[in-house]
Amino acid sequence: MIAEYPPMGWNSWDCYGAAVTEAVARQNAEVMARRLRPFGWEIVVVDIQWYQPTAKDHSYEPFSALAMDEHGRLLPAENRFPSAAGGRGFAPLAEYIHGLGLKFGIHMMRGLPRMAAHQRLPIAGSAYRCDEAANPNDVCAWNPDMYGLRCDTPAARAYYESLFALYASWGVDYVKCDDIAREYPHAEAEIELISAACRGCGREIVLSLSPGPAPLERAEHLKRHANLWRITDDFWDSWPLLLAMFERAEKWCIHAGPGHWPDADMLPVGALRQCEGAENRTRFTPAEQRTMMTLWCMLRSPLMIGGELTKLDDFTYSLLTNREVLAIERESFCAHPLLYTPEECVWLAPRKDGQGVYVALFNLSSRRRRVACPAALIERPFTSAVELWTGKAAARPTATLDAHDAAVFLLR
Repeated sequence: MIAEYPPMGWNSWDCYGAAVTEAVARQNAEVMARRLRPFGWEIVVVDIQWYQPTAKDHSYEPFSALAMDEHGRLLPAENRFPSAAGGRGFAPLAEYIHGLGLKFGIHMMRGLPRMAAHQRLPIAGSAYRCDEAANPNDVCAWNPDMYGLRCDTPAARAYYESLFALYASWGVDYVKCDDIAREYPHAEAEIELISAACRGCGREIVLSLSPGPAPLERAEHLKRHANLWRITDDFWDSWPLLLAMFERAEKWCIHAGPGHWPDADMLPVGALRQCEGAENRTRFTPAEQRTMMTLWCMLRSPLMIGGELTKLDDFTYSLLTNREVLAIERESFCAHPLLYTPEECVWLAPRKDGQGVYVALFNLSSRRRRVACPAALIERPFTSAVELWTGKAAARPTATLDAHDAAVFLLR
């Protein structure tokens, strides 16, 4: 099964925006292989505009010249990804990352480049042209590179099939498709075309849809056609955004399961915004980072590190390598909130093996307070309790927590 468990990896966006380079991707892959792979981290994702030669930061340069093949398919900009020279695309970088025992992912925008439509380029493996597939009236509101497609045409199907055939030939394992998850209803047919092309390319590729919030009422459609989809817009290191995630997680938790995962977005931890030329680190407090990791694991959201891995500090490393907390992603099921007030939240997730239950306590208030799970809400008696962040035994699932902090217990 593709994405039997929530994917775990690193994504370049939080650090480098549109300006990531091959050297950066290789360096982060090397750290992941050496320090994080034993804990389940395995995917390296090159995010948006890897085909834009002059990208500098998190902004987009309107109507710039993009690297593209003769069939209207975007290629890595060779000045940023030198191993792509000679038409090799991402194949050399993917091969290097695979050689480290990891997987390789890329970002794509829905649709096709405006340049390809204007030049009426032929679609590979078909009798159609890019202008026959393109819909000039369907343009992304925040990135000017692409036209959406006329999804009722055979040209549109042929284009997406040609695109995923190229990705498969490069050895891509994960595709993050952007400008689509929240674009219902008009993007519904495009999601289906992309999903069919991805599944039919001859290679197992995890399909992720962004940005959110994806519409909750379209959950079953998303589960049929994607492996993960964003339940929020871009998530950054801000307590109000993290607080708002509790409501989203409550609504989406029932849709998490093998092969389909609601995605709470990247983990903005450690060194961020590196393209700004300063030593920028997360604005989250350590307590808020524990809360984020605990909620993401209880929801069984995909986990994508946003920080620069070559600058891992001791706290961030400990946050990302707690085996007992990370195990919640694989060993639990049917997670859900038991209690949710403006000041506190309690989540419960049974273990799949029947050998216990996870209970997470969250202090959502701005002051120190005691948070407890009412015994009446736990169906089975337990004889032991261990708090997983500290490893300490406890008599019951209760904790006195600082503002915005969390604790998570395994009850057996």
